[in-house]
Amino acid sequence: MNVDLTNPIFHDEDKARAHFEAQRWPNGPVCPRCGTVGNSALLKGKSTRPGVYNCRDCDKPFTATIGTIFERSHIPMHKWLLAIRLMSSSKKGISAHQLFRMLGFGSYRTAWFMAHRIRESMRELHPEGSAPLGGEGKTVEADETFIGGKEKNRHKSKRATKKLGGSWGKETVFSLVERQGKVRSHHVASVKASTLREILVAQIDNKSLLVTDDAGQYRHMGRDFRHEVVNHGIEEYVRGEAHTNTIEGYFSILKRGVVGTFHHISQQHLKRYLAEFDFRYNERDALGVSDAERADRALRGSVGKRMTYQGPDRTSP
Repeated sequence: MNVDLTNPIFHDEDKARAHFEAQRWPNGPVCPRCGTVGNSALLKGKSTRPGVYNCRDCDKPFTATIGTIFERSHIPMHKWLLAIRLMSSSKKGISAHQLFRMLGFGSYRTAWFMAHRIRESMRELHPEGSAPLGGEGKTVEADETFIGGKEKNRHKSKRATKKLGGSWGKETVFSLVERQGKVRSHHVASVKASTLREILVAQIDNKSLLVTDDAGQYRHMGRDFRHEVVNHGIEEYVRGEAHTNTIEGYFSILKRGVVGTFHHISQQHLKRYLAEFDFRYNERDALGVSDAERADRALRGSVGKRMTYQGPDRTSP
């Protein structure tokens, strides 16, 4: 992790605000009410807080934070930028307790909710409408893993009474990884063939080579893709270009984050943690993205994702 803590945007509020405005408005201020670009004036009255503009077309005031995860936040922008940089640069994530200590918040809940809002900014807004993974001459690996502690370690009242999603009481994560490319992860209810096929067909170019292990749910995927299987049951892990090492490497990073950083991830918020790990993988150094650029991409992703503590996703940390 390479974070230059001497950068003024991490301790000077004016510099931080200017940096965010430059990321959100590369062509000048945009009025969120009428959409006018570059026809507004910065208000400089003594009673006006910094960063307020007035649109000359609709005569309404606005700031760069409207319609973003920062709207109506009392956290200074320079602390938001530092938190985004830390989360974007930490390969296995950074806990809300760590943010709470490093940023000097008065409440752990502040850091917890802040971290979830940043994860929202990292989330791909419309993955179903994005370009499919793979393509002619490319390989996509698919596999599933399970998130959750051992059943024997749970309190008796919390133990599962039936098998869920292929593993007792655990949450199922199904991921697709394009070799030398990107990953897309999904929190799914089960690993039934019908459930997984729907995701595969929607997210992978049908000209791709699909590689999976020998699990039964993948048995008939050859109807939709060129399909190679590695038989882990007989300890076959590589056969020519057929292997699932790429996706297992991604799962290793995800699991180390869960076990070593977060310790516990609730079912309700698992999708956001997956978005965080997917984002760092998809914007990694191997694809030519530096730590600073990764943080700026997360910052630009904050637009259109306002999240309130009293909203439908509210829960206790």
